[in-house]
Amino acid sequence: QVQLVESGGGLVQAGDSLRLSCAASGRTFSTYAMAWFRQAPGKERELVATVSEGSTYYVDSVKGRFTLSRDNAKNTVYLQMNSLQPEDTAVYHCAADPMSGIGWSELRARPRAWTYWGQGTQVTVSS
Repeated sequence: QVQLVESGGGLVQAGDSLRLSCAASGRTFSTYAMAWFRQAPGKERELVATVSEGSTYYVDSVKGRFTLSRDNAKNTVYLQMNSLQPEDTAVYHCAADPMSGIGWSELRARPRAWTYWGQGTQVTVSS
């Protein structure tokens, strides 16, 4: 069982930065695919960024502004968010998956396929 706890959300102005953290329990954290998703009111959950075996993927709307990183020694993944815009407002969730029987490309396409989820942290960007 893996538990994920997000932190770092808040209320900021357009153009500001935030760094989200996701602390994971479990001894095999380093082998898991990790991801950040976000869900705005009335919208479906959207993949923001994900990392697996050293490869990182970003949705087009955050490329060049957001950076995902992981520290396996601390069992933590981060999402550095720069140049935040009002459209980035959402609840941000961390997700993890051991990729047993499912590939990373399929995980990127199917949010519901991810095994473990955190409770989320609110990010609000005012204009």
